[in-house]
Amino acid sequence: MSLKLQFCPEIAQINRAQWNKLTSPHYPFLRHEFLSALESSGSVTSKTGWQPYHLWVTEQDAPIACMPLYIKTHSYGEYVFDWSWAEAYQRYQLNYYPKLVAAIPFTPVTGPRLIFDSSEISETLTDNIISAVQQESQKLGLSSLHILFPEERHTQDDQWCQRKSVQFQWHNQGYQQFDNFLSSFASRKRKNLNKERRKVREQGIEVERFFGATLQAQHLDFFYQCYQQTYLKRSGHAGYLNRAFFDTLFTDMADNIMIVQAQRDGEAIAAALYFYNENGLYGRYWGALQEFDCLHFECCYYQGIEFAIEQQLPLFNPGTQGEHKIQRGFEPIYCQSEHWLANPDFNRAIQDFVKREQLQIAHYKKEAASLLPFKQAQPVETET
Repeated sequence: MSLKLQFCPEIAQINRAQWNKLTSPHYPFLRHEFLSALESSGSVTSKTGWQPYHLWVTEQDAPIACMPLYIKTHSYGEYVFDWSWAEAYQRYQLNYYPKLVAAIPFTPVTGPRLIFDSSEISETLTDNIISAVQQESQKLGLSSLHILFPEERHTQDDQWCQRKSVQFQWHNQGYQQFDNFLSSFASRKRKNLNKERRKVREQGIEVERFFGATLQAQHLDFFYQCYQQTYLKRSGHAGYLNRAFFDTLFTDMADNIMIVQAQRDGEAIAAALYFYNENGLYGRYWGALQEFDCLHFECCYYQGIEFAIEQQLPLFNPGTQGEHKIQRGFEPIYCQSEHWLANPDFNRAIQDFVKREQLQIAHYKKEAASLLPFKQAQPVETET
């Protein structure tokens, strides 16, 4: 097999139709349009610390594999936290940055990272491509290669370590309506959830979902106002993603967007933006111009669950972190990342760190599962 591997400093160098043909069975974040919007808007560039370096693999000009890659000069927007690793490098007067990352920027959602034409998948081919990416990273003088939130392991090589973390996701157990979901709760937990939703109504707030033909430009306008104001209030700076990014998505990916908007006395007060396709719902961004009790839970969790049930979507990923999601029916699940550091001494040290860390992660996941609100344990992910 004669493979040609290209590393592309912008997604625009790769044919949109060919990229989407490889990635289309998966979630919206792998679509050429999504990655292109990040780049064309200036949200993801070398200036923001995310230099695109996408892998495109062909055989006799026919595409067989691809991988979203970025040369990173920091660790922001990854949600697999390696700041302590960078600090260790600095103590030894070594450079941890730049590094090479296979990821979707600002999107901690599990999915494929090395994507194949279905007829080309093989362990040998995977090993060859990963090895070639390692060699490329060394040629560029990068410290390491990291594969974030992959669906499955890409290599069993003992030079690599697998790191686990925990997210909280909602899984559709064949519910026909929201009340079916609530009926799976223990009585006290069900009352608490109903009380939260009732509080929103008692404050005179109405909540509506917009998608498909009902989604209009003014909904995006208001959402962006909320998103930036909330980000500025919480962090002191504007959000990572600018208006041009969202405008491009509204033009190219409107069929994958759902916006929840809350109103009080006829005035819009809050909004949340979701992405979706037949594989699931993904809650990504939220903002409010005014604070109201339980409004965040309604817009970011309960409206999402209702939408997923109505559309018969198999899962709802509301975003990373947040133990408060557990009592609202979001189950703890493992997600993973893979790491290889070119410096063999540091690589061994990181492997040891990760091995010890996994004991804590396993304990945390078990404790989180014990707090679920269901009458009896729901089928959760098997620990491996």
